[in-house]
Amino acid sequence: MAGKKLFQRVGNTRIIPISIKLLLIFVCLLLLSNFATNFISSVFSQTEIINLNNTIMVSRLEDIYSAAGNQYQIAQFTNDMDASVASIKNLARRSFEFENSLALAFDIEGKILFSACANSSQPDLEQFPDSAVLDTMNSSLTNGVSDGSVHFNTPAGEYFGVYKFHPDWQCYFLRAELRADTNSATLSVFGVISIVIIVLIIFFLAAGLYMFRKILGNIRRITEDLYIMQSEQQLRQIDLSESPNDDITYLAASFNSLSATINTLLGIFQKFVSKDVVRKAYSEHEIRLEGRQRNLTMLFSDIKSFTYRTETLGNEIIDLLNVHYDRVIHAVHENTGVIGSIIGDAILAVYGTDSGQPRNKSLCALDAAWEITRVTAELREKIIVRRQEIEKKRPLTEAEERVYQAVLIDIGVGIDGGNVFYGNIGSDEHMTNTVIGDNVNSASRLEGLTRIYRLPVIVSDYIKSEVEGACSDYIFFEIDTVQVKGKTEGKKIYLPLQRETANPETLEKMETFEKALADYYSGDWKPAAKLFKQCGLPLTEVFLERISNKKVPADWSGIWAMTTK
Repeated sequence: MAGKKLFQRVGNTRIIPISIKLLLIFVCLLLLSNFATNFISSVFSQTEIINLNNTIMVSRLEDIYSAAGNQYQIAQFTNDMDASVASIKNLARRSFEFENSLALAFDIEGKILFSACANSSQPDLEQFPDSAVLDTMNSSLTNGVSDGSVHFNTPAGEYFGVYKFHPDWQCYFLRAELRADTNSATLSVFGVISIVIIVLIIFFLAAGLYMFRKILGNIRRITEDLYIMQSEQQLRQIDLSESPNDDITYLAASFNSLSATINTLLGIFQKFVSKDVVRKAYSEHEIRLEGRQRNLTMLFSDIKSFTYRTETLGNEIIDLLNVHYDRVIHAVHENTGVIGSIIGDAILAVYGTDSGQPRNKSLCALDAAWEITRVTAELREKIIVRRQEIEKKRPLTEAEERVYQAVLIDIGVGIDGGNVFYGNIGSDEHMTNTVIGDNVNSASRLEGLTRIYRLPVIVSDYIKSEVEGACSDYIFFEIDTVQVKGKTEGKKIYLPLQRETANPETLEKMETFEKALADYYSGDWKPAAKLFKQCGLPLTEVFLERISNKKVPADWSGIWAMTTK
């Protein structure tokens, strides 16, 4: 298949498809079987060839032997022995079948009467070349055996043949073939058969591969799905729409059933813990009691006037919270945050737990904060529209007015960051994923300040520094310097506004507020009060209340000390 690897990897292990293994075993066994059969056949064939050659050579030798008897009689009559020898030699040459076929005549001492070889490049022999064989032949002759088969060595190689002693000539007449010639013929036949075998194997291999692909194609599809699941670290269903009704499909269907069960449990598990804990549990197959110091950003969101809403709505407050949380949690997750905890009407979100996240964690938290305020405002707008539709028909009753005010949700968001403890605490029987530290408490207190300063979002100097170091998407306006309860130092707090969407009129008012805040810090409260009133922001009411008809304290430092958490 295009774009798909033949051999996949799981970790450092290469996965070899079972179809390839089966095919290789099949090919090896087929080759071994065919070549072994061919070799055994060749050995038997070579023996048969030698026997056949012996039979032929006996026939040729008989012709030479008979001609030798006749030529001996002619030589006695003509007294021309050389002509008779030449005639016998020519007759021997006409009986040669191979390139190095040989005919000899030699006496009991090995002296050559004549030597005829099909290969003209070989020199004529003057002496029988193998004295040990000659001795054996002479010994047999002494014992009355005048013919037989023989193997002997020459400078050209090993020969085998048949001989017969001629009493008239007092010579051995021998007809022989070079073993290399018969071996060459056998090897030639073996080579031709091997080529035929290889061609047939290639053909059957292609046919086998096609059949294997058809039969084992289902395994290939299943393993490809498993490779994808392994790489994505996520279980899903294997597509069995084109699978046959065999045992492999049954195994895949069983896997799908198990996968569905695990995904259901994993989905339930993920609803109760943060996504990074789910990922770690999935990859490491366990959750341990562990944690460490991390540099994180914490977002704390709370519903304002929640006690009044609970008293008014009763049990129906749960439905309202679920509608609200559905939007808030989605905004947190969309901006790479994880839910640290949900406590009644408050949500703690944590940013920076995923070390592979490329975006700035405080920037993500700020984007989430404004998204939370936006979706909450949309919910309020829908409720307002619904009230207007009802009032077109009739006025609201007193009870309906109380419900209307209760469901008109408003929230505050506080954001801070720094080094905190992040991890799992509890016991082996029950544990929870949490974040602990002063900066977590600080985020909660900053959210509480949104009620005092009547602002939707308040952040710390840590958030301002980290976001400004990453981008210029936000403008930060200093709101105040506060000393939270239990602390000895003041902490600057800020209102972050999105540069692109901020109202120009609001920006102008905030600039006026900053001038008023500078006079407020320096102790010039009269010009500060004038500027606070001039900018006309709800934010200024807390400052006007602080300085109204009051003198600047002698130890004034510009820091407002909180008396509550």
